[in-house]
Amino acid sequence: MKHKIVNKQNNSGGCVVCGDRNKLSMNTRFYDLENGSVAAVFRTEEWHQGYPGRVHGGLVAAVLDETIGRTICVAEPDTWGVTVSLEVRYKKPVPTGATLRAVGRLTRNTRKLFEGSGEILLPDGTVAIECSGKYMKMRPRDLVDASFLDQEWYRIEDEDEPAELEL
Repeated sequence: MKHKIVNKQNNSGGCVVCGDRNKLSMNTRFYDLENGSVAAVFRTEEWHQGYPGRVHGGLVAAVLDETIGRTICVAEPDTWGVTVSLEVRYKKPVPTGATLRAVGRLTRNTRKLFEGSGEILLPDGTVAIECSGKYMKMRPRDLVDASFLDQEWYRIEDEDEPAELEL
């Protein structure tokens, strides 16, 4: 099913998941969707492997952790999530050399914590990984200094920006 993108989220230059200045990054892009969920698009490379041809499970868990953690930004744009707990269920291997999608959704939101769930989808739409997590709400200025927000937290404009994503 196609979902309209309503906002593109920022990236962090040095991040292993979304950094465009980190040569080992998965170079993930995050999008707020019209239904309130967050979608991620990322490319796996050979250097992300755990076993030949398969991405290391910790790396794909990191993509889902960040995707779910970013869902709070849809409801509360000045809030970031810090992981409290994460449960990951690996259903199928995730291939290297593939462009993949992930989706995360907010499932519970309280004053100090929020919870979410998400999946990584293979190119054919099959669910490869399911995940759920609990996160503590934090203000960005309580996590990082102002120089990070000024120099390392920015929106990357891509030439082939999608208007919608198939999830």
